[in-house]
Amino acid sequence: MTDAMSTNKTAVVTILGKEYQVACGVDEYDDLLSAARQLDERMRTIRNSGNVIGLERIAVMAALNLCHELMQAQHQAQPHIDESLLERMSSKLDDALNKLSND
Repeated sequence: MTDAMSTNKTAVVTILGKEYQVACGVDEYDDLLSAARQLDERMRTIRNSGNVIGLERIAVMAALNLCHELMQAQHQAQPHIDESLLERMSSKLDDALNKLSND
């Protein structure tokens, strides 16, 4: 049996100069550090633009931007269904069913 303590690790990440301790699985540690670096970079960019003031607002804007990018990537990864293809397939299926019912 694996000890739960041996599978968890505490990561110390720095975002906008403030340290946070985050518990994660050992196998997630590198990804967590990478995500924290990306978030820190995004938040610094937003802060340096001067358009958004306040840590909470900067964090919300960074989160919204990252979520939007994730949604766009998910939409691009999903195959698009061609409506005309579906109509042609439906028509062929109807024709085949009509032939079966007439026989």
